[in-house]
Amino acid sequence: MQFKHLSIALLLAAVAATPAVAQELTGTLKKIKESGTINIGQRDASIPFSYFAKDGADQSVGYAMDICAHIVDAIKAELKMPNLKVAYTTVTSATRIPLIANGTIDLECGSTTNNADRQKQVNYTNTYFVTANRYVAKKSSNIHSLADLKGKTVVSTAGTTNIKWLTEANTAQNLGMSIIPAKDHAEAFLMVETGRAVAFFMDDILLAGLVANSKAPADYEIGSEAYSVEPYGAMMPKDDVAFAKVANAATQKLYTSGEINALYDKWFLKPIPPRGITLNVPMSPMLKRVLANPTNSPDPAMYK
Repeated sequence: MQFKHLSIALLLAAVAATPAVAQELTGTLKKIKESGTINIGQRDASIPFSYFAKDGADQSVGYAMDICAHIVDAIKAELKMPNLKVAYTTVTSATRIPLIANGTIDLECGSTTNNADRQKQVNYTNTYFVTANRYVAKKSSNIHSLADLKGKTVVSTAGTTNIKWLTEANTAQNLGMSIIPAKDHAEAFLMVETGRAVAFFMDDILLAGLVANSKAPADYEIGSEAYSVEPYGAMMPKDDVAFAKVANAATQKLYTSGEINALYDKWFLKPIPPRGITLNVPMSPMLKRVLANPTNSPDPAMYK
C-alpha cells in the first residue's frame, strides 16, 4: 500500500514538473495558421478610417487600417508566423457583417458602429473612435433641423445604423420624408451634391471627410443636432475568445501606451491623401477617456 502511494506521489510530482503544453489552436487563429493568410475587410470610401487613396488601389489606407496593422502584428507574434500573408477584401455597409459571420473575412477595419443588436452576430475590438449621427445638406437648402426636412427626399447608406434610425424616426415623427438607400457613402453624398436628395444622414466624422474632399466644401453644412452615439471598433467573429484576446490585448497596448496619439494626429490633424486635406478634428474628451480605459461595450451610455 505504501509503495502504491509512493508511486502515485512520484507520478503527480512528475506531472507537476512537466512544462505546460501549448493550448491547441481553435477557431479563427487555427484557420489563419493552417491557411497562412489573414483576410482583412476594408472599405473604399470611409475617410479617414479605411479608403482608397488613389484610383485603381487594391489596399485601403486610414486610421482603422493602421490600428488593424497592429492587431495583425500581434497575431503574427502569437502564431509565430512573421511571414503571415495579409489578404484584403473590400466590403460595403451591407456585406461587412455577413462576411465576418460566415468566416470570409477575419477582421473588418473601417467605420462600423458597435451596438447590442450587432453583437448578436459579431464581436468588436476595443473602441477606437466615437462619433454621432447627423446630416449634411447644402447651405442653400436652408435646412437647420430635422423638422425642416419634413416631406423632403433624403438619403443614407444601406446597411447602416443611420438608415435604421432615420426610417424609425420618419415613422415615429410622421415626417413624410422619402428615404433613398445608397449603396455606399460616396453615392449618398453625390445625391446631395447633384440635388437628388436634400440631406445625407451619416456619422458626422464621415460627413466631415466627404465635405472636406468635395469640389466645394464651403457649400455644405453639417447639422448641429446629434441623433445617436456611434462607437467604432473593428469587427471580429462572434464567440471566438482566443482571437478576441489577441486583438484586444494589441489595441489596449496601443491605446494605453500613448502610441495611438501619433496615429490619431496622422489622420485627423495632418494632411491626408490623396489631396492633402486636413480634417482638423481634435481628439474629443470622450475619446481620450475611452482610449485611457479601453472598452468594447455597445452601451451608448458608456460614451456620453
